[in-house]
Amino acid sequence: MEDKKQIVYDDYFGIKVADPYRWLEDDNAPEVKEWVKRENKKTEEFLSKIPFRNKIKKRVEEVWDYEKRSGLFKAGNYFYFFRTEGLQNQSVMYRQKNSEKAEENPELFFDPNTLSNDGTIALKNLRFSKDGKYMAYSVSGSGSDWEEIFVFDAEKKALTEDNIKWIKFSDIAWYKDGFFYSCYDAVGEGKALTEKNEFQKIKYHKLGTPETEDKLIFNDTEHPLRSFTASTSEDEKTLFIYANEAGSEGFLVFIADLQKGLPQSKDCFVQYNKDFKNTVYPIETDGGYLFLMTNKDAPFYKLVKTPLANPSETNIEDVIPEKKCLLSSCAICGGKILTVYIKDVQDTVYIYGIDGKNEKRVALPENGSITFSGARKNENFLFFAYTSYITPNKIIKYDIEKNELKDFFTPAVDFDDKKYKCEQVFFASKDGTKIPMHIVYKSDIKLDRNNPTIMYGYGGFAISLTPMFSAARIAFLEAGGIYACVNLRGGLEYGEKWHEAGKKKNKQNVFDDFISGGEYLIKNKYTSPEKLAIQGGSNGGLLIGAVTNQRPDLFAVAIPQVGVLDMLRYQHFTIGWAWVDEYGSSEDSKEMFEYLYAYSPLHNIKPEIKYPSILITTGDHDDRVVPAHSFKYAQALHDTYKGKNPVLIRITEKAGHGAGKPTAKIIEETADIFSFVFYQTGTDIKG
Repeated sequence: MEDKKQIVYDDYFGIKVADPYRWLEDDNAPEVKEWVKRENKKTEEFLSKIPFRNKIKKRVEEVWDYEKRSGLFKAGNYFYFFRTEGLQNQSVMYRQKNSEKAEENPELFFDPNTLSNDGTIALKNLRFSKDGKYMAYSVSGSGSDWEEIFVFDAEKKALTEDNIKWIKFSDIAWYKDGFFYSCYDAVGEGKALTEKNEFQKIKYHKLGTPETEDKLIFNDTEHPLRSFTASTSEDEKTLFIYANEAGSEGFLVFIADLQKGLPQSKDCFVQYNKDFKNTVYPIETDGGYLFLMTNKDAPFYKLVKTPLANPSETNIEDVIPEKKCLLSSCAICGGKILTVYIKDVQDTVYIYGIDGKNEKRVALPENGSITFSGARKNENFLFFAYTSYITPNKIIKYDIEKNELKDFFTPAVDFDDKKYKCEQVFFASKDGTKIPMHIVYKSDIKLDRNNPTIMYGYGGFAISLTPMFSAARIAFLEAGGIYACVNLRGGLEYGEKWHEAGKKKNKQNVFDDFISGGEYLIKNKYTSPEKLAIQGGSNGGLLIGAVTNQRPDLFAVAIPQVGVLDMLRYQHFTIGWAWVDEYGSSEDSKEMFEYLYAYSPLHNIKPEIKYPSILITTGDHDDRVVPAHSFKYAQALHDTYKGKNPVLIRITEKAGHGAGKPTAKIIEETADIFSFVFYQTGTDIKG
């Protein structure tokens, strides 16, 4: 055991960097399993002494216990949707034959809760065949990114014998009596959480045949770090393949005419664009054209079209030109073009003619987030889901021809939004850039610097954080807490330039934005350094780790969740290589190595730093950001920091990066985080 714990040295451009925690990268090693057991025991002993822990958990359960529904989508003769009753671990799939009202007793179609006793097997993706007779779906276990595909007979409500393994980061795209999917070769035993994922390929599976007979459609034997995703047009006449590569900014798009049958070679594909410089999303085909969203010469994105007879980025015309706010999504529905724009972190919906003219704003509620479902070329209606920080997810039906909205489903939640205030503020970051932040709290709270506050951030991968309701958050707010969400550079809230300003050698901007957000909250008396907690997950976990090293005096509590914390080695684990375009790599150049080394949370833990109270969270089955990041970071803090504030790591068993996590585990973890924040900020629980 001691031999395995020897210090390993890595050489980066002549600079040797010690890694005394390399042994913690092997999650299957007996000494690592023992370490996990010991750390969890220590964390549980600490949390169990918090006098109001059970009270917080009980209240989180109470406010979570309400019926939730998704929007509807049509397949065959049915309208399908997801429904969660109370504290069910996984959402259940139902169907009904009308789209006029939310039926009280719809037909139960598929219940993922029956796949496991503890809710740790989750439905990840699903697609229906064109006639609605079959549903191909994928599931994952314990939060892993690895999935299996199964096929469900919609008429018999029974599984077929079709089964496909080693699926990861895949869509399901139907064509005739089968579907396209993305897969990797099987990994070695015990290496599912760490082995590098290379040489992804697209295959086609015909129903009723064994996986071994699936036809290879697309791959690249010269570029191991290229990933591929397949989709088909609604009429199944066109196949699209998106290619992404490690270190690339955008996608290559390949197009095949399925009217000629299954592609037999790469010669059957037309390459739409020549390089990875831009992001391109095929939307749908209509009238002999392919409609695409692109950021080529349009940092805020625009909608273009290209003829299917000769598709090329040099043969396009603008349909909806770029605006001064972000085009985040669009669809073709009922002969119209539907668009969702983000302006100052709030969604707005517009509808256009198929030629991009006759713009009309859809009169949906403001100051929130909007998604849509059920958009089909030949249907004149669809469903919107609207939510905000103080509005639970409600479903609204939209009649495109009449331009009319109708409330379809409004959840009944133990929550009075009139008692809460949500405000958006803008503050200056270190370099003067204006940064938006939403702040939510009870209307009767006094801004006297004495309020426990959680400031949340992400800042990366072109992900926009728009307002979302959280039932669990109610328990924090009603007990006197304040919640603040900062829209950092690195996201896409203000287009591609906003994203570029927070990636690679601009990453420090993200940390500066977040630190400035904390300073704003303190200056304006929302809270104080003794009451301010910070939280972020994944790339946001990196954020929390970095700013905790840089400004430990500003925060009382830090919650880095499933974080990317070893910035010198992240690219060597599973899909980490795909993040090189976002972060850069320690192997790119000496300059890039030095930049990463200067902020890497693991490598900047110093004995002279007076750290805040820290609760690290991760999942033992996380194969996206492997738990080794959190393990190494926690042990480095244990070895280096000798102050009085607790440094704990909470490792959830049978859990991954977050997607598909059962309700019970979410509630337990959330309650522990809130309890830790209240306890470490010396807060008396109210309400």
